[in-house]
Amino acid sequence: MSRHILIIEAHPDGRNGHLCRALADSYADGAALAGFMLRRLDLSQLDFPLLRSQEAFENDPIPDVLVPAGEAIQWAEHIVLIFPLWLGTMPALLKAFLEQVFRPGIAFQYAEGGAVRKLPGGCTARIIVTMGMPTIVYRLWYGAHGTEVLRRSILNFSGIRPARQTFFGSIERASSAERTRWLKKVEMLGRHGR
Repeated sequence: MSRHILIIEAHPDGRNGHLCRALADSYADGAALAGFMLRRLDLSQLDFPLLRSQEAFENDPIPDVLVPAGEAIQWAEHIVLIFPLWLGTMPALLKAFLEQVFRPGIAFQYAEGGAVRKLPGGCTARIIVTMGMPTIVYRLWYGAHGTEVLRRSILNFSGIRPARQTFFGSIERASSAERTRWLKKVEMLGRHGR
């Protein structure tokens, strides 16, 4: 049976040529070769408003432009998020997107007594992050805090687990051979649906 995989490319710059786009393409190539069913979202191509209140988060419908994204999240059995590290965490565009689509009725549901019921049962995730600093510095000195927030407070809260992480660091100094190795690694992740 084919696995449903959603690839969310969350680099705010929609121009071609950046590493995040190449990583998304490599993952998609590997997953397609394995016969998985794919959907892709390029957040740089979506124009949507920011959420500005808890009332809007809990009661307003998601913007029309994001309805297909909400459906894709509910459809997915595995979600791949690819983005550059900006100021130690995900870009604001990705955070705004998650606030809009990870709402009651899509990613979770409020139950009686204030409990939370998770909706996407059995969904897993892969977080792929590019960064200028060495990955060891991000992991050990900073504790990977920016991606831990995404993993624990957003994905795991919604029942998406495990959410594994892959980091590519010092990207400005990487040789073309190293970038090729990264792309092959991500293609293999796609082939295995991980």
